[in-house]
Amino acid sequence: MLNSNKNMKLIRFGEFGAEKPGVEVDGVRYDVSQLVSDYDEDFFAAGGVEELLQKFDVDSSPVVSNDVRLGAPVKRPGKIICIGLNYRKHAEESGMTVPTEPVVFFKASSSVVGPNDNIVIPKNSEKTDWEVELAVVIGKRANYVSEEDAMDYVAGYALHNDVSERAFQLERGGQWVKGKSCDTFAPLGPWLVTKDEIANPNNLNLWLELNGNRVQDGNSNDFIFNIQQVISYLSQFMSLMPGDIISTGTPEGVGLGFKPPVYLKHGDVIELGIEGLGSARQEVVAYSE
Repeated sequence: MLNSNKNMKLIRFGEFGAEKPGVEVDGVRYDVSQLVSDYDEDFFAAGGVEELLQKFDVDSSPVVSNDVRLGAPVKRPGKIICIGLNYRKHAEESGMTVPTEPVVFFKASSSVVGPNDNIVIPKNSEKTDWEVELAVVIGKRANYVSEEDAMDYVAGYALHNDVSERAFQLERGGQWVKGKSCDTFAPLGPWLVTKDEIANPNNLNLWLELNGNRVQDGNSNDFIFNIQQVISYLSQFMSLMPGDIISTGTPEGVGLGFKPPVYLKHGDVIELGIEGLGSARQEVVAYSE
């Protein structure tokens, strides 16, 4: 029996829309759908991670082939809250003033896909871009949280590509959400890594490669607002609910920052990763009717 396994990571596997909950332990994947229904708000609200640690047993859990598709490790979250311009060097490359308060925008939960699913360039898109980001998964309801207590509300962390359409985001008026929410614009995973496995999320290396060339190579120690500050700040304005995702910003090296800018095209391949949170690979395809 595994009563406290530091190597247990949460996964969801199976066809899109029909994923089952699982875990990965020392590189082996197991089906735990007999123990929990899914990794959703109810699961996290009930303290599901700790309960699963107590229940899980490798000898009685079916093994899942590594050939089976991985879905996002959290079932469609209630909210995806993003923090813009949260790395100093990225704010500089974007030509924007370093913010004095977190820049907050939302990303539609319908944009979530698995870590290795295709990214679809939207219809009428000219400027689809990449952004490797550290995602924080909330474990329990948070309101008016202090920075000192903020980490108590974290369930874990995941790798996120905050795909963005810059013309929709910056040239069409209104809020950034339009350029952030297209289908497939939130590849998430491969895993949800529980917070006890990550000693300091404010000091993690993260990277992204486009067609084999490393274009982003940063560290979360370049945060303008660290994770504790972001959780506390957001909780002053809204309830952070179990299973909600906070995407904490991207380091320098996005396509918008190149001179001239470089944007995604059909056939491109993105590979990205974060220290301790695994890696993912996404192929870029053009929209078709």
